Amino acid sequence: MAETILYKDSLAMFRNRPILFLFFCLLIPSGLGLIFLLCWWFQCWATSLVVTDQRVTLMQGILSKYTNDVLIADIRNVRVGQNIFQRLFGVGNVALSTSGQADMEIAVNGLPDPQRVKKIIDDCRAKVRKT
Repeated sequence: MAETILYKDSLAMFRNRPILFLFFCLLIPSGLGLIFLLCWWFQCWATSLVVTDQRVTLMQGILSKYTNDVLIADIRNVRVGQNIFQRLFGVGNVALSTSGQADMEIAVNGLPDPQRVKKIIDDCRAKVRKT
């Protein structure tokens, strides 16, 4: 059976850390700010979370690739964290743990609409438990 993509997004840059973004913008005249912003942009662009009806996949990297898959049926905990700036700008941190790991299996910081991600995963977990 084919998987259906329910959510796919990359990290937010400005909305995740607005003060750091503004600080780097202030450093642009020295040349360092542009370098820092470009590196940060590539890191955000090269990190994405994909939630399907069967699995959650974290993909990172441009030249070197890192992929971490967790099956929906194996997820035991979905943790969402947001500081005050993240709440204001609608981003946050999402972490998933499985029964086979003591720590979080997937952790991603600065994801747009983390409550929606949690709801999608929880809905899929409920469907898997019914079958």
